[in-house]
Amino acid sequence: MAEPVLCVRDLGKSFGALKASDAISLDLFPGEIHALIGPNGAGKSTLIAQITGRLAPDSGSIRFLGREITHVPAPARARMGLAQSFQITALAEEMSALENALLGVIAAQSSPWRFFTPALRPGPLRARAEAALARVGLAERARAQVATLSHGERRRLEIAAALAQSPRAFLMDEPMAGLGADGTQALTALLSELRHEAPILLVEHDMDAVFALADRISVLDYGRLIASGTVAEIRAHPEVRRAYLGEYPEENPGEETP
Repeated sequence: MAEPVLCVRDLGKSFGALKASDAISLDLFPGEIHALIGPNGAGKSTLIAQITGRLAPDSGSIRFLGREITHVPAPARARMGLAQSFQITALAEEMSALENALLGVIAAQSSPWRFFTPALRPGPLRARAEAALARVGLAERARAQVATLSHGERRRLEIAAALAQSPRAFLMDEPMAGLGADGTQALTALLSELRHEAPILLVEHDMDAVFALADRISVLDYGRLIASGTVAEIRAHPEVRRAYLGEYPEENPGEETP
């Protein structure tokens, strides 16, 4: 088996008496979508924040591309190719779609802000941003102000900004949030293609999308990893069905319920 692109081992984080991450371990391999699911408050956001570098873990380790990054700052992780998109978009409303994609391009540079003005001119940096917009179907909206974009277009723009960083892995937090059926279907098709460019660690509540996309699924509950496996394995796991899917094992035929 190939070496994991991302390797999380025994990650722990507590807030007082609350264990938000309880010795969590998971891997992200090339070409895969690894979904992270769990009820609200399960610790998904805390785990992602530790992987991105926005929150320091209390214990455990994180390796990316074979390098220890547990204490590497978030901007350095982004420059290494750990690209992020979040449930609450962080787009610059007053800028155009192209300018937002360019922000993704310059985030991958060692001294980013000095590249912004030159990047607006025709050249390789701008070409990279334009290619990312085309990749997500927004080429014709490149000059549109973000404030005028639909919710679905904003979701795709955020992915374009991450894609413009030439990522080695994607971390995606609720990309389907707020999308209708057509938008979810379109984004599901896009993510299925993107996995071949960079593997995706996907946090998502839309279980239809998760089951359609994921190669593997890890399930968190109260900060603890309770299961990890294929879609079929997770569907059949009794603890997952109780904790997250809201299902309960059927009573054995002929047995009376006390």
